[in-house]
Amino acid sequence: MSNVSSKNAVVLIAEELSPATVDALGPDFDIRHCDGANRTELLTAIADADAILIRSATKVDAEALAVAKKLKVVARAGVGLDNVDVSAATKAGVMVVNAPTSNIVTAAELACGLLISVARNIAPANSALKQGEWKRNKYTGVELSEKTLGVVGLGRIGVLVAQRMSAFGMKIVAYDPYIQAARAAQMGVKLLSLDELLEVSDFITVHLPKTPETIGLIGDEALHKVKPSVRIVNAARGGIVDEAALASALKEGRVAGAGLDVYAKEPCTDSPLFTFDNVVATPHLGASTDEAQEKAGIAVARSVRLALAGELVPDAVNVQGGVIAEDVRPGLPLAEKLGRIFTALAGEVAVRLDVEVRGEITQHDVKVLELSALKGVFEDVVAETVSYVNAPLFAQERGVEVRLTTSSESPEHRNVITVRGTLADGGEVAISGTLSGPKQQQKIVGVDSFDVDVALTDHMAFFKYEDRPGVVGTLGRILGDAGINIAGMQVARDGETKDALASITVDSEISQEVLAEIATEIGAKFARGVDLG
Repeated sequence: MSNVSSKNAVVLIAEELSPATVDALGPDFDIRHCDGANRTELLTAIADADAILIRSATKVDAEALAVAKKLKVVARAGVGLDNVDVSAATKAGVMVVNAPTSNIVTAAELACGLLISVARNIAPANSALKQGEWKRNKYTGVELSEKTLGVVGLGRIGVLVAQRMSAFGMKIVAYDPYIQAARAAQMGVKLLSLDELLEVSDFITVHLPKTPETIGLIGDEALHKVKPSVRIVNAARGGIVDEAALASALKEGRVAGAGLDVYAKEPCTDSPLFTFDNVVATPHLGASTDEAQEKAGIAVARSVRLALAGELVPDAVNVQGGVIAEDVRPGLPLAEKLGRIFTALAGEVAVRLDVEVRGEITQHDVKVLELSALKGVFEDVVAETVSYVNAPLFAQERGVEVRLTTSSESPEHRNVITVRGTLADGGEVAISGTLSGPKQQQKIVGVDSFDVDVALTDHMAFFKYEDRPGVVGTLGRILGDAGINIAGMQVARDGETKDALASITVDSEISQEVLAEIATEIGAKFARGVDLG
C-alpha cells in the first residue's frame, strides 16, 4: 500500500461518531462530514475521499467503490461488516478495517444481564409494578449460586461470561469442539459434548459464530434433552437458537425461560416469543454502550492513520498492511480457503498446525500466507471477525502450535501451499492447493495422502471410503434425489490402503442430512461438506 500525504488526505466521516474518534484521527487530515444514509450525498462526497469512517447506516457497496477512485480504506466503527462489500473493496485494492474487540466486554455484560433478569423475572415484575400490580408471589425466581451454566462456544465473549458468572458461585461447563480440554481446564471450565451440556445445565448461554453448522443448533431435538427448569440466553447471533422450537418448548413447559438479544430476522418487532412472561427480549443491544461505541471509533481512527501511512494495520479484514510482494498477493485468498477447508475436514482445531509453502514464491517473504491460512482456519470457528493479526491470538488461546516451513523445491507445481495439522488423537489432516495457469485458477492438488486436481469452488464435498464398484453411482443418485447438481467429480486412490477419495464440486450447499445419508450408504470413513460462499 502506497503512502498518502496526511496533509492533503481526505477523511470522510459519514455518520455520527464520538468526539474521541475525531481526536484519535488527529489534526493532520482534511476531515469532512456527510450523511452516509443519503445516497446522493454519499456518492458525491466519497469521490474525493482517501478514507471513510462509517457505522451501520452507510452502505459502501460496489457502486460507491466505483465512484471512490482515491479511496484507500473503509473503516467500520463496530464489529459487523454487513454494509460493506468486502469482496468488491478487495478487488478495488481498498483496505477494510473494523473494531473486532471493541464490544466483547459489552456483549458479555449484556448476556450476564439477560441471564440474571430471566432468573429473577426482573422484566415482567418491573412491567407489572409500573401498571400498579404488586405480584411478589407470581415472580419468585431462582438463585444462580450452585447452579450449572452451560456455555456453548468458549471464545472471547464466552470466556468473559464464564468468568463473570463463576463469581456468582455458578459451576461452569462448556461445549466447544475447537478448544483443547487442557485449555478449558486452566480456566476452571469442564468441556462436555453438546448432549451432555444440554442434560446437566440449569442455564445455557450461546456464544458461537453463525455458520451453516450452527444455525438451528439449539433446535427442537436439543430442546427435548434439556431440564424443564433450564433458562436459555442468546446474545450471540440470531438463528442459532431456533425461535419456533424455543416457543414450543416454552409453551409445553420444557424450558423455564429465555433471554434474547438477537433474532433470525432483524429488526424483529413481532414474535410468538414476545408473548411469554418468562422471556426477556432486547433489540440487539449487544454493542450498545457508550464505551463500546467510543472504543470502536478510536480503534478504527487509529487504523485509518496506519493505513494512510502504509503501515501494518492490525484490524484489516481483507488485506494486510505493509509491503506484500505482488507474486505473493494471489496466494492470500488461496491460503485462506485452504485453512477453511482444513477446519471442515478436521472437524476440530489442531494441536499443531504446519503451513508449508513450496516453489518460486519462497524467494519472497511469505509470512503473510501463514497468517492468511490461520485466518481461514478460524473463520468458521470463532464468533469474532478474524483478521491477519488476531488469527495468531486465536491459535495461542486454543493452545495451537503454529509453524511456517518453506522450500524452493516444488517438483510438480510452480508453487504449492499446504495446511497440515496434527489432531488431539494423533491423526493428521492435510490440504494442498496451487494457482494454475495465466488466470491463476485456484486448485486443490492434495488431500491427505491423495493426489487430486480439483478447481476450488464455493460448494465442495469430500468422501473417503473403501474402493469398490458402485460408489460413484450411489453418490450421484443421493445428490440427484436431493436436487443437488454435480459440477465436477474426481476419484483418487491410495494404492497402499485400498482407500479412495471422491472430491466433488456442486452448485449448491449439501445439507448435513444428505452428507450423513451418503456416509451411511457408502460406508464412508469420512464425509465432509465445505461451503466457501
